[in-house]
Amino acid sequence: MSALLEHVMSPEVRPFAIAAAMILIVGSIEVVSMLVGASLSEMLGTNIDFGHPSDNGVINAISWINVGGVPLLILLLLLLGAFSITGFLIQDIARMVAGPLPATLASVGAVAVSIPLVRAASRGIARVIPKDESYAVGLGDLVGRVGEVVIGPLDQGPPGRVSVADFHGNRHFVWAVAAPSSSPLPQGTMVLLVDRAGTRFVAVKADDELKPSKPTLSS
Repeated sequence: MSALLEHVMSPEVRPFAIAAAMILIVGSIEVVSMLVGASLSEMLGTNIDFGHPSDNGVINAISWINVGGVPLLILLLLLLGAFSITGFLIQDIARMVAGPLPATLASVGAVAVSIPLVRAASRGIARVIPKDESYAVGLGDLVGRVGEVVIGPLDQGPPGRVSVADFHGNRHFVWAVAAPSSSPLPQGTMVLLVDRAGTRFVAVKADDELKPSKPTLSS
């Protein structure tokens, strides 16, 4: 065990060990923040539109890497994971051939390999996970849409989750609370999104004439 720890903390692999530790730290913070009704992903610019060209070169670079449009928190974890795993593999191969590379040189190689891997992974992951927001549709476009409470009840405390479709028919899972004058809205209730603050929406119970006639998500 001590030999493994010594290997992981050796100078030539230290950047990759730090990246692995950051995955654990970021994941732990996200779990704790969700338990108190917040989300780290809400603080990472989730309402920035990465689906269209921008004058900001950084946003364009992220858009190219994040070709699948996955939430930024997932993209960050993908980048850290790919960098860490690739770096350890590069150093292990170098150690078997001649000896470990300098950490800076190995890091450059890990970045070069990780970027195309993350780009391909984001495309694949985007097909199987729901998105909290759309990069083609602004969050403001979801105000006025009818959705269903999937994690509730919604009240004036910590937010729950609402499943709502945009005008393209794409489904999103957004954070929402009940309006101040509303009674708690249990899971399965059809609600109308009437306002939002950042990525958090305000919901009221939808009138019968607004409810869709097709089966709901839960049914």
